[in-house]
Amino acid sequence: MQSLLRHVRTLHSFAPANKDHVSAWRVAISVAVPSLVLLASGRPDLITYAVFGALTGMYGRSEPHQLRLRHQGQAAFLLLAGVGVGVFLSVNHIHTWALVITETVLAGAGSLFADKARLLPNGPFFGILALGACASIPTAVPWHAAVLIAAASAAFSMVVGFGGWVRGRTWQPGLGRGVAPLRGVRLRAAWIHAARYVAAVGAAGSVGVLSGSGHPHWAMAAAAVPLAGADMPSSIHRGVHRIVGTLVGLVVVAIVLFPWAWSPLQFFPGQEAAVLALLVIVLQFTTELFMTRHYGLAMVSFTPVILLMTQLAAPADPGVLVTERAVETLVGAGVGILVVVLIRSRRRSAPGL
Repeated sequence: MQSLLRHVRTLHSFAPANKDHVSAWRVAISVAVPSLVLLASGRPDLITYAVFGALTGMYGRSEPHQLRLRHQGQAAFLLLAGVGVGVFLSVNHIHTWALVITETVLAGAGSLFADKARLLPNGPFFGILALGACASIPTAVPWHAAVLIAAASAAFSMVVGFGGWVRGRTWQPGLGRGVAPLRGVRLRAAWIHAARYVAAVGAAGSVGVLSGSGHPHWAMAAAAVPLAGADMPSSIHRGVHRIVGTLVGLVVVAIVLFPWAWSPLQFFPGQEAAVLALLVIVLQFTTELFMTRHYGLAMVSFTPVILLMTQLAAPADPGVLVTERAVETLVGAGVGILVVVLIRSRRRSAPGL
């Protein structure tokens, strides 16, 4: 009973602060600049690609600049792979089962890549999220233009992340080099972890397709969340945080998108795209502010970020978006928790999204 109460208390506890506002500002600037440029250019529908590239700034938040630069470069590769594959699927109108298979393969390969590189946040979550999101919206520009937008945004976020180095200008020889290859116990743990991603993402996507949902990639992304936990309790906590945080975040989405008198969109007629873009920037700041301190609270902000970007790229019925997001999150997080329980891993890792 005491153990159960301890786990329940952990669900509501905050991790110690660690200059979270600094990394939050880095990510906010990385998102804001390319997003505002696209907004000023009259192309708010392309902000999705810029934001996924800018998520490069979420990596290596507490690392020395030299090490952060290397890890953000590796993270950019993972994110751009997701964007590139997603755009390819969108351009060729490849959906449903082909999307599930493709995203499942990327989840397994991305897990191995992230483990080898020791990325923080760990795992392939952002890569598979980018793939599913980009595949689910129509590509309104040539495919290479979408990828270039994401690449430019990723490069800018790396410049922002490395900018603080100018003050100290210290360089440690060898710090930016690659890590030792996966071998022995670590290699076995990495393969088990990749197998868990394949099982969870594939199963969640299959359920999403069979249920007739228009967004099975949301279930696949949610299924990957518990797998980033350091052990079984933390994995279950992350799954619960994902569900609760998403449901509360959907209330925020409803306030913004539903045609109520107190929606902020009602106060700025004709400027709806600008309002949504600014909300994405602000909410990405609060997402990063709480990411390592309380995952559930971070999801309250991150859920609107994803849905508002989707609405900018391909406007849809807000009621359908909110309903399907809720259902797919419940399915995906539940599948992820089940896989954690059934497929054990000796792997230990730091928290990540």
